[in-house]
Amino acid sequence: MKISFTTLGCKLNFAESSALGKALIERGHTRAKKDEPADICIINTCSVTDAADHKDRQMIHRIRRQNPNAILIVTGCYAQLKPDEIAHIEGVDYVLGQNEKFHLAEFVERLEAPQPPKGGEGEVFTCPIREVEDFHGAYSKDDRTRCFLKVQDGCNYFCSYCTIPLARGKSRNPSIASLVKQAQEALDGGAKEIILSGVNIGDFGRSTGERFIDLLKALDELERDYRIRISSCEPNLLTDEIIDFVAHSRHFAPHFHIPLQSGSNTVLKIMGRRYTRELFAERVAHIKSVMPHAFIGVDCMVGVRGETAECWAEYVDFIESLPVSQLHVFTYSERANTRMLEMDLEIVPQKERERRSKQLHEISARKTGAFYREHEGYEAVVLWEGNKKDGLMYGFTENYIKVSCPYDKSKVNTFERITVRQPYSAGTPVYTPDSAPTAQQ
Repeated sequence: MKISFTTLGCKLNFAESSALGKALIERGHTRAKKDEPADICIINTCSVTDAADHKDRQMIHRIRRQNPNAILIVTGCYAQLKPDEIAHIEGVDYVLGQNEKFHLAEFVERLEAPQPPKGGEGEVFTCPIREVEDFHGAYSKDDRTRCFLKVQDGCNYFCSYCTIPLARGKSRNPSIASLVKQAQEALDGGAKEIILSGVNIGDFGRSTGERFIDLLKALDELERDYRIRISSCEPNLLTDEIIDFVAHSRHFAPHFHIPLQSGSNTVLKIMGRRYTRELFAERVAHIKSVMPHAFIGVDCMVGVRGETAECWAEYVDFIESLPVSQLHVFTYSERANTRMLEMDLEIVPQKERERRSKQLHEISARKTGAFYREHEGYEAVVLWEGNKKDGLMYGFTENYIKVSCPYDKSKVNTFERITVRQPYSAGTPVYTPDSAPTAQQ
């Protein structure tokens, strides 16, 4: 059968979709080409916010309109959290929970091909998330330049606003040896950059008694021309040992993504976060002390219950004081079955949530602009990607500066040492080397 995949949300979802697609292809199915009718459409969903749920529903309707005769299967976090809601969406045939998702190939084998959509209410196949214990490995091979390697799944933190533990289950991971093998396979397949992905990757080792730092050291020993990025890592788990190792490693990029969520200790306590803003500031300062050119992205949430005007003022002042490069801003939305809904706290009106979000976005733009301007004339190594737009190709330096140059097919998926040119302008964080000759080998 011809299968189409649509993936929403985090890079972990993309890695898992790639693994599921590979399993289906190994059983003789094929991926439907763009705009080609599919026999089965699979939507791998996200449910980190209400906005994500809304996008999921929009995508379900869009895929059904585009493929009126296909079997439509919905899986992912939204499917685990709200399976009955999805089953009542017109056009959905089957809903698979997180555990069932990883048996998708077997599920498809049981379907007759071709067959018309079920119509009416979709069938739900989910088990309680507390029963999901197995780790299912995955890495994305769709982009031969970049590979997202799943190193961990689930979370034991249960922050007061978050449903991810309810959607993903408890923290678990495979062995270091198995991940080194998968990374080697990705590199053998042509990948030049590996991004370590998971729900709470700093918690790696809970299943195997190993340590995250030991995983980093093992991956750094692979013999090939490549680099590695660490995706989001909790500040209380991003130790000085890890930071110092990255600074002196052979292959790890000076690029960190650290969730802050609030710059107010009062709100951090309400959220159930496991650190203070002082610890967060220490982590950022240490990164900058050993890697002055490091890019630091920060997750920020606005408008949670209990975020008073005083707490917000503390938050903004703290963000302004940090030498970070970019903010990833999320607006709080009430989520069923979270502890925050049980707390007697001040509720931030929706309009005020939007205003605070806009304020942080403006701060982020300023900080990104400053980071880029600081690096004009900086010598860096860029990994060129294959996409072509308006005669240009793009890539990222080790410290996540986006650059462009005239398209040259021979450069795709190769590293090149360049001198970054031209200032940040027009709100677009793209440095453009003057022309191909300005790139310095």
